[in-house]
Amino acid sequence: MAGCKESHGWSIKKVHDAVLHEQDCLAKQKEEMAGESYEEAIASLTKLLSEKADLGGVAAAKIKDLTAELDAAGSKPFNPEERIRTGFIQFKNEKFEKNPDLYGELAKGQSPKFMVFACSDSRVCPSHILDFQPGEAFMVRNIANMVPPYDKTKYSGAGAAIEYAVLHLKVENIVVIGHSCCGGIKGLMSIPDDGTTARQVLYIRYYYCYIYIEFIEQWVQICTPAKSKVKAGKSDLSFSEQCTNCEKEAVNVSLGNLLTYPFVRDGVVNKTLALKGAHYDFVNGNFELWDLNFKLLPTISV
Repeated sequence: MAGCKESHGWSIKKVHDAVLHEQDCLAKQKEEMAGESYEEAIASLTKLLSEKADLGGVAAAKIKDLTAELDAAGSKPFNPEERIRTGFIQFKNEKFEKNPDLYGELAKGQSPKFMVFACSDSRVCPSHILDFQPGEAFMVRNIANMVPPYDKTKYSGAGAAIEYAVLHLKVENIVVIGHSCCGGIKGLMSIPDDGTTARQVLYIRYYYCYIYIEFIEQWVQICTPAKSKVKAGKSDLSFSEQCTNCEKEAVNVSLGNLLTYPFVRDGVVNKTLALKGAHYDFVNGNFELWDLNFKLLPTISV
């Protein structure tokens, strides 16, 4: 065996010395990487591995250990106050102070052209995806971007927002934007047709979920007509495809619900107010827009 190792230029002592040398190199590398970013550190480790290919297995194991250490060291606890502070500083320096005319006018009042209903989903931000500037759009965000029907007591929050936008701000357009992979719509489509609610099932299994599920399920049932339409006409599709269809049908239900508000209906009849539906597909980067008559306009795709 010794002869075999010597024939390849190796001996037990050489291997031992090489490993010690590698450990020293890695220790120095670790010190040098202390001030590097995560990406820079990993790049340095990769370079080190390629330079020390003769120690493949040993070096790879060491690099794996160091990578784990770097991951642990780099995962600092999230500081919400710091994130908010730095975010505001960025906004003030790059936007507020560079646009004094805009913010000067906004200090006097607002006259947005749009009212937008969008989902609370963190991946769906109308100002971001449609490049709305401050003062352009009056926003309402909720679970599954739903507009409830006119009701002075049950949905007074939504009613107040619509009333303010239409009668006081005089918006000219109301846009309801649905989106891909909507959890609220998935929840709606998952409600059993036999009347058994998810809340009842979860309460039996996990009693602590009772309050959590109660509000969501009641809310998403605003668009039950959309679910019924999809179930009746798209039963041959997969559940995922049915949800995609329901995301759009739910927008149409919300557009119909808007017409139950007298001041909205008057605006549409008098042509001072336009209602539009939309669907944002953040998976493929597409945006569909249609009018109240459900006439689909060309998909916006770049």
